[in-house]
Amino acid sequence: MISLKPITKENWRDAINLEVHEQQKEFIASNTYSIAQVQFLEDFKAMGVYLEDKMIGFAMYGIDEDDYHYWIYRLMIQKELQGKGYGLMALQDVIADIKQNNKMQKPHITIGYHPENEGARHTYKRAGFVETRIAPWGEQLALLKI
Repeated sequence: MISLKPITKENWRDAINLEVHEQQKEFIASNTYSIAQVQFLEDFKAMGVYLEDKMIGFAMYGIDEDDYHYWIYRLMIQKELQGKGYGLMALQDVIADIKQNNKMQKPHITIGYHPENEGARHTYKRAGFVETRIAPWGEQLALLKI
């Protein structure tokens, strides 16, 4: 089954060795970049997505310092394991974690993705996200009420 575990000094190398398909690399920042970035973001988590005891993906999410709402900045699954439903399961776990820790009663979760990333669009729609607008930086934004 899928679970989320924090990125630590013991497993960060597993996270940076995960890869998406070549044509997906323009859609998402590398896990190396994300692990560096999260060091400077308050109220954010970097999590490994595990299938039993093996890390198969990465997620990064928390309260955005610009609008003070929950955002999912990153979600990826290892290229060989895509298309098996693990992304949706991981997304559901991320949503559950946010809901469980939503002490500030934030009304929604925002996610942004490349407008041409049909796999992401499909997964987020299945999880209940509703597309809203294109952000000034070019990403499609979608919201999930929580």
